[in-house]
Amino acid sequence: MNIAIIGYGKMGKTIEKIAKIRNHKISLCYDATPSPFLLKNSDVAIEFSQPNSAFNNIKICIENELPVVCGTTGWLEKLEMIKKICIKKNGSFLYSSNFSIGMNLFFEINKKLSKLLFPYSENYEVQIEEIHHKEKIDKPSGTAISLAQDIINNNIKKTWTLDNKKTKNNISIISKRCQNDVSGIHTVLYESKIENIEIKHKAHNRDGFAFGAVIASEWIKNKKGFFSMKDVLKIS
Repeated sequence: MNIAIIGYGKMGKTIEKIAKIRNHKISLCYDATPSPFLLKNSDVAIEFSQPNSAFNNIKICIENELPVVCGTTGWLEKLEMIKKICIKKNGSFLYSSNFSIGMNLFFEINKKLSKLLFPYSENYEVQIEEIHHKEKIDKPSGTAISLAQDIINNNIKKTWTLDNKKTKNNISIISKRCQNDVSGIHTVLYESKIENIEIKHKAHNRDGFAFGAVIASEWIKNKKGFFSMKDVLKIS
């Protein structure tokens, strides 16, 4: 399969490495919005760019009938527009805030825990902490927002706030950016006067994200529609 990589930073380079290990060819490595001419020899695009360019990158792929897998976060206010374009053009698009297979299982554990705790939710304050390298632009991470939204969807809390003020009605998201090359640490903490319940996912490097993105690109080929990693991993 010929893969176009849009966004050739650290993630893009890791995706290139993993794709080659899986015997794919890299048809394009590009750090700007590509023209249709540049995309013509590709079977699928994997987009890991910047929040301000993701929408245009995805749009041009869909408009040129190229399936696209996107892991860029920080632009989701335009996600519904992409869904409409995808439907209108009968395109192929897959988005995930995190392509790690382990993290996608962690999402399911988080949802299950929040459902189990729902009858007792007033007794617990909820905090999500996410730690990344200093170059990560969006804050909080898309993964942390996804974790918070899954808890909110189970009616355990009303909203999330980006601060250190823990309340019974809100989820407090703590975002930390450090000098070391941290690929991502996410911790969900339920705290009460009598006990703490904590679940944690730590990525040791970017290989897990890249592997998931390549797996998703293999899966989406010859499919039409709007998808997520739940579809790839067959999570109901």
